[in-house]
Amino acid sequence: MTAAVVRTPRRTPLRLTKHHGLGNDFLVLADGDSVSETARAQLAQQTCDRHRGIGADGLLFVLAPDAGFDVRMRLHNADGSIAEMSGNGIRCFAQAITMADMVPAGTVRVQTDAGLRVIEVGSTDPNSGVATISVDMGEFLFDALPVHGVGGHTVDVGNPHLVIPVDSLDNLDITVTGPEREAPYLPGPTHGINVHVVRAADDRTIDMVVWERGVGVTQACGTGATAVAGVMHRLGLTGSHVTVRQPGGNATVDIDNGRATLHGPSQHIATIEFSGVSNE
Repeated sequence: MTAAVVRTPRRTPLRLTKHHGLGNDFLVLADGDSVSETARAQLAQQTCDRHRGIGADGLLFVLAPDAGFDVRMRLHNADGSIAEMSGNGIRCFAQAITMADMVPAGTVRVQTDAGLRVIEVGSTDPNSGVATISVDMGEFLFDALPVHGVGGHTVDVGNPHLVIPVDSLDNLDITVTGPEREAPYLPGPTHGINVHVVRAADDRTIDMVVWERGVGVTQACGTGATAVAGVMHRLGLTGSHVTVRQPGGNATVDIDNGRATLHGPSQHIATIEFSGVSNE
């Protein structure tokens, strides 16, 4: 009798870079088209797992763009779900593609699932690994979704947000408030909503804590900072230029004629060879 042959699945290493924007961390796969669309959600779950993978809030795929764009971005959250847009993620994405010489630093036209985003990318400091990046976040779409509960305001900046102004954040537990306020939006057409509890420290400064759909508590949220700045400006609580203070650090948002520009850093953390992808 011939003994059965046990075959070990072949593994194809993938080269990823890791970046963070104010503690909101992302992996970037420059050769995103090498992974089939059906396999991307599982790869995001594998790589973003903080105990069995590399660890991140999301995985960004660099894809071939349609005509009129320089590059295409696809973001999968840590749970594998797709996010249309991420303000911190797109800065990490922009830093990754310029460091890889896929596009030059300067103005980059990125195709996202929320549409065109035009980015101004600075060069990466070789000592700190930090690049300063500005993103034209487009127009605000207020009250696009129903508000469930008291005191919240919905706004769409390419993805959905619920902004809840309060007088104090001292006794807030976002691990309770976040999922409670997101629950009515599940499993609706938006597949959840990003929840932000905020207070205006003054007319130029907003304090914010974050619950992100598909991830949970994060250190920062770029689209969230944009949404919060828009809501608070609309309520007359802040001006058109604000600093949004988050647990991971500060972002700035400029508002002009209903459009927003987000400014903030991206820091390159590591270049990683991930061997956890099986070909069988």
